[in-house]
Amino acid sequence: MSQSKILLVDDDVSLLKLLSMRLKASGFVVDTASSGRQALARLPTFQPQLIITDLRMEGMDGMALFNEVHARYPSLPVIILTAHGTIPDAVDATRKGVFSYLTKPFDSQELLDNISAAQRHSYPQNDDGISSDEQWRREIITVSPCMDELLKQGWRVAQTDVSIIIHGESGTGKESLARAVHSASPRREGPFVAINCAAIPEALLESELFGHRKGAFTGADRNHTGLFEAANGGTLFLDEIGDMPLEFQAKLLRVLQEGEVRPVGMTQSLSVDVRIISATHRDLEAAIDERQFREDLYYRLNVVMLELPVLAERCEDIPLLANHFLRQLQQRSKNCIARSFSREAMERLMAAPWQGNIRQLLNVVEQVSALTTTPVISASLIQRALRGKGKEMLPMGEAVSQFERDYLVQILQMTRGNVCQAARLAQRNRTDFYKLLSRHQLEAALFRHKQSS
Repeated sequence: MSQSKILLVDDDVSLLKLLSMRLKASGFVVDTASSGRQALARLPTFQPQLIITDLRMEGMDGMALFNEVHARYPSLPVIILTAHGTIPDAVDATRKGVFSYLTKPFDSQELLDNISAAQRHSYPQNDDGISSDEQWRREIITVSPCMDELLKQGWRVAQTDVSIIIHGESGTGKESLARAVHSASPRREGPFVAINCAAIPEALLESELFGHRKGAFTGADRNHTGLFEAANGGTLFLDEIGDMPLEFQAKLLRVLQEGEVRPVGMTQSLSVDVRIISATHRDLEAAIDERQFREDLYYRLNVVMLELPVLAERCEDIPLLANHFLRQLQQRSKNCIARSFSREAMERLMAAPWQGNIRQLLNVVEQVSALTTTPVISASLIQRALRGKGKEMLPMGEAVSQFERDYLVQILQMTRGNVCQAARLAQRNRTDFYKLLSRHQLEAALFRHKQSS
């Protein structure tokens, strides 16, 4: 069984050491921080499943730390320990989302019971420390903490049957996330049916979604099963829901409320059992104010909203995605001679603004792999594929620095803070590697991790 990782936060060094020893003896992997600021710095590399923090600390106290953690990682449970607890404090903390609130001196078994309860509510894991069914998210390539947090939220909401809106810019992978949620849900054995609401003419949308019977209108020479009926027992994905015609929105609302569709040309309705996932790049609340989207439909669809980050906010995923796309091209075409990207080419990719997000990255990889005359894709080809974007790119020095730090964080995550192993993967000697860590202020966190492992 994999060991859960717990981050302990307390400005009392002796208590921190004692609690760390107790939890390690119980089989947990423990890292420590003596302040809230140190704890926040540890999160990207240590990636704990639980935080246990003291309430009263100098500088950032426990509740301020919780607020910062909750804003960045909403599903990461936090347990607060304090020698100054009161009932109003505990009630206020739990209302804000703190998992539990224990008063010092606490009973060790009570703490372990609270940890076990927090684990049951967190992301399921198997013996390798990854999700218990990795297949559900196989389409999503990522090592980004923000994407990991989003996937945790997606897994949890998938276990319910509520409607979801996925909000994100064009090209961020909204349909891939919708498919992942479907695959993680109890409906996984049912169909996943997708429709782009912006691509269907308004006159055909009712027939496409609800179906029609032969003779219902001119040209209806056979019965047509609507997508609601086709998705029965599964998930219906309504992409670009914000572009659905206003008049049709009332018909969709009625179907969602009643759980029935009436195909065009029929007098009787058909019961349907469908989970709705919608997606949009538009601000639907603004569309409501502009009377372009029905408020009642919005609240019916938006029980939970999942926000997809733009590619520029998950730049550590760019090397993974670019190499993934390149491997796909190699598999599809025997004429693809490209095998890898030069370091300078990858730096260019990391520095680009990516207004078109993942879809644009795929386009660039396809373009450079078609044009390259060598197995290693050059930086000049990348620059050519990104023509017109140069003014929006970071200055080269800043881009290289950002790439370097993101690469270090990524490789440390892969090696769980093992400096020797990370240096070998980076093909650097340990002295040079430590200098890189020092330059990007990563070395202190690593030493703390090494001491606690």
